[in-house]
Amino acid sequence: MVRTWREKALSVSIHYGAGRDEAEDIAQDVMLRLWQMHQELERYQSVEAIVSLMARQLLHNHQRRKPIEELNEATVATLTTSPHDELECKENDRWLQSRLDSLPTTQRTLLYMRQVERRSHEEIATLLGIETTSVSTLLARARRTLLEEIKRRNR
Repeated sequence: MVRTWREKALSVSIHYGAGRDEAEDIAQDVMLRLWQMHQELERYQSVEAIVSLMARQLLHNHQRRKPIEELNEATVATLTTSPHDELECKENDRWLQSRLDSLPTTQRTLLYMRQVERRSHEEIATLLGIETTSVSTLLARARRTLLEEIKRRNR
């Protein structure tokens, strides 16, 4: 049964986008967690379903922790089709950066933590010592401000 469960964890991980090495790590983690709860397994109808769920959740956690690859200017330059497009892209970047800089510090920090660091609302609330609802409200306010600025610019 253990081989079947390990293969299930591998196949689920690969199905959801893990590479072979990452899938092996996830399968190993699943097996470790199953061992830790081995005395409770009898009460479940389908251990395979638990294995699938664990593998999917562990893969999700692995992917969230991966560092985000940033595009450097050389990469962006190769993606554009003309010097005009490249200039327009740089102007847009400067404009957006200036609008981000004009946001209140708390809103800018929240946006950074949520969009760049990909932290959850709960993590942000804990780190900043504020309520989760405040995080949601401040993020919505910051996004609304930026959206209004974009609409105003595009008129």
